[in-house]
Amino acid sequence: MKVLGLILFALIILLQYPLWLGKGSWHRVWEVDQQVIAQHETNQKLQIRNAALDAEVQDLKQGSDAIEERARSELGMIKQNEFFFQVETNGGKTTPPNQSKGENPSGSK
Repeated sequence: MKVLGLILFALIILLQYPLWLGKGSWHRVWEVDQQVIAQHETNQKLQIRNAALDAEVQDLKQGSDAIEERARSELGMIKQNEFFFQVETNGGKTTPPNQSKGENPSGSK
């Protein structure tokens, strides 16, 4: 009877080996599940980006507003009979136009 018990125990161990340590073990399944989850997240981000790019392409194909906006912002183009004013700031400091740096406003040195 002892021998039969040992044989059955050995069979159970042999049957359990692939489940715990073999090629299709629970650890390998868990790793693949983690990879699938990560890939789904990556796919969602890429789908959002693709949707934005698709919307931009459709806008460029159908409307002239997007083309005009790009020409103005990226190429600095203006329409005919249109004036362009560029306003420059010098960090919040203002100096009168007739006065250069280092001069006294009263004219004396």
